[in-house]
Amino acid sequence: MRFIDEAVVTVKAGDGGNGIASFRREKYVPRGGPDGGDGGKGGDIYVIAEDNTNTLVDYRYTRRHDAMRAENGHSRNCSGKGSDDLFLPVPIGTTVVDTETDEVLGDLIELGQTLLIAKGGDGGLGNTHFKSSTNQAPRKSTSGFEGELKVLKFELKVVADVGLIGLPNAGKSTFIRQVSAARPKVADYPFTTLVPNLGVVDIGRHRSFVMADIPGLIEGASEGAGLGIRFLKHVARTRRLLHVVDVKPIDGSDPVANARVILNELERFSPELSNLPQILILNKIDQVPDEELDELCTHIVAELDWTGDVFRTSTLMGEGTDAVKYHLMNEIELERERELEDPIFAEAQRTRFERLEVEVRLNTEAQREAYRAARKAAREGVDLSDEDADFDDDDEDGVEVIYVP
Repeated sequence: MRFIDEAVVTVKAGDGGNGIASFRREKYVPRGGPDGGDGGKGGDIYVIAEDNTNTLVDYRYTRRHDAMRAENGHSRNCSGKGSDDLFLPVPIGTTVVDTETDEVLGDLIELGQTLLIAKGGDGGLGNTHFKSSTNQAPRKSTSGFEGELKVLKFELKVVADVGLIGLPNAGKSTFIRQVSAARPKVADYPFTTLVPNLGVVDIGRHRSFVMADIPGLIEGASEGAGLGIRFLKHVARTRRLLHVVDVKPIDGSDPVANARVILNELERFSPELSNLPQILILNKIDQVPDEELDELCTHIVAELDWTGDVFRTSTLMGEGTDAVKYHLMNEIELERERELEDPIFAEAQRTRFERLEVEVRLNTEAQREAYRAARKAAREGVDLSDEDADFDDDDEDGVEVIYVP
């Protein structure tokens, strides 16, 4: 299947029906007067969040969606039939943005949530409305109003409480397999995961949270390297970030330097995003001799100047993962309870996430444009240092990743 997290669509709400000019014509009823009915109302267009889809791929193939036009009015003061509303299903976590104004029309983060994106036109008036004492036989009627026409962007961001970040092959996919029913692909080479994977972490009766495995973060991800510009934005909705670090990389690289790569990319991509609470996961401790483990882990924490929570895990063996998920559950529950009890804190949280959404969306678009310009320059042999270079982006679809299970 294809994982598509952005799509641009054109929507046209239904036009209203025309009112008509008609006069009553019945035997033995002289001068029956006007009886023209009003036109019907054009159909509105809504988006609705559904859980039976997790990609916007359908909107890459069908980019125009029109609601039906309403019927014209009828004689005998009968109004025309209004057209049915059109509902466009989208995955939970979809943001709708007006491309002309850059206005965010709404976020669909709950199952069944609907959002009006284009309003249908009202019907025109029949000549009955124009009858007066001085105009007993009006021949005037009005046309229906046009439905709204909009070009919108659908942006999908996974809805999760916790986001897993780290370099490829740090053990993120194995971690989510251990704590949830998600079954992402796991292998001993980088970029095994090509799409975000969601898993529900079940702690016990009525206690659970959603975790997301975010792929493609490497050095330069904030500028388009790897899959960074596609998937960094998916951590924008999370409450916590789990930073998974391989304490003994198979390539012999420094785990401290590897951790700093991710921290720097988050900061460069979005300063607001880098301020989300993070938990450090020192993973693959089974690869380190017991007598060296404490010294190595202490060294990593000290070099990173880490002041947050730290856990040691071996996701392959399942060691230490339970402690992490119980800690996360407690933290998330405390935060949810505080949001319910403290309106000021709840408003601050809402404002922070709104600010984060805007920053991430703008940064993603800016970095995508820069990445496309660099690709175009490379194809055409243009020197990017030339200030007069003009880049016309012709790759409107961006990067498309195909996942073959």
